[in-house]
Amino acid sequence: MRVLLSGKPGAVQLSPSTFYKLKAKYGGLEVSEAAKLKALEDENAKLKRLLADTMLDNVVLKGLLGKN
Repeated sequence: MRVLLSGKPGAVQLSPSTFYKLKAKYGGLEVSEAAKLKALEDENAKLKRLLADTMLDNVVLKGLLGKN
């Protein structure tokens, strides 16, 4: 079973579980608020990758210096 979000060409079809999960997350938001949330989530993911890279560099440098 699929949920059709629009009757227009290029409409998105989602499973009911995906539809209700997205509705719970974004249901009460305006379009601009949802866009801001998406931008913040993207920035957060980018910062997490940068932190992981920095922590990995730190481990490698400690290993090279012999400080475990």
